[in-house]
Amino acid sequence: MDRKRAGIAATAALAPAAWGTTYLVTTQLLPEGRPLLLAALRALPAGLLLLLIGRKLPKGRWWGRAAVLGMLNIGLFFPLMFVGAYRLPGGVAATIGAIQPLLVAGLSIGVLGVRPGRRALLAGLAGVGGVALLVLKSGAKLDGLGLAAMVAGVGLMAMGTVLTRRWGRPEGATLLDLTAWQLLAGSVFLVPLAALVEGAPPALSATNLAGFAYLGLFSTALGYVLWFRGIEHLGAGPASFLGLINPVVATVGGLLVLGQTLTPWQLLGLALALGAMLAGQAPARRTPEPSPTPASPSQPIEATTR
Repeated sequence: MDRKRAGIAATAALAPAAWGTTYLVTTQLLPEGRPLLLAALRALPAGLLLLLIGRKLPKGRWWGRAAVLGMLNIGLFFPLMFVGAYRLPGGVAATIGAIQPLLVAGLSIGVLGVRPGRRALLAGLAGVGGVALLVLKSGAKLDGLGLAAMVAGVGLMAMGTVLTRRWGRPEGATLLDLTAWQLLAGSVFLVPLAALVEGAPPALSATNLAGFAYLGLFSTALGYVLWFRGIEHLGAGPASFLGLINPVVATVGGLLVLGQTLTPWQLLGLALALGAMLAGQAPARRTPEPSPTPASPSQPIEATTR
């Protein structure tokens, strides 16, 4: 990997690294039992801030594209992830999340015309195994609704990642603009849903405000700009492997803040996850176009008008 690509990968990895702190911030700084409020307050202020900086709205077909991407990456993904997080043990949720590189690889074949190499597929499987060893605990209870929500959320974001790569961004628009449009499109869905399901927000303490500011500014506004930049320059497949840093950061956060310790199996899982993330940075190969069949000398070539 050349130096420029490595630099882009390193900065893009800051996004899932920031997302890996979400559970810790949520449990330590934010109100309990308000997942939709958290999702709405992550998306709306960050989207408004980026729109204020960029001062640009979508044009033409990008209204529809921004709505689709906003629902896939934000509006549906956020609440489904919180449902999974509330109903599943953290290790189960993280292990399901680790299948995203494999989903992106499969979707890329049809949507982007690229096929993953054997190295990428093996890295994807190693990543799932490494995350499972790192965070999955024996005797973990499974909840059907939580599993369905988590799988659906990961699948939706995988499709959002692939479509983000396919559509790119319109001429003259920046990554800040593209991120703002998606955050606000997701907010149009999240804000009324939170009000309908959870009612009026509670009084927020200074600690709560600090937690929301961190999630909105760093984890969401900056995080998603860096994430979309990574997809744009690295490709959907390599960028999706950077998501393996999420459970690694979450585990390290538990070590530092909650006084947890790593077992030898967890250390092996950590090594596998990081190794898979690095191995997955190889660019995928585009599916070759079928070669035209040469005309037989005995048959004339017919001219066609297009």
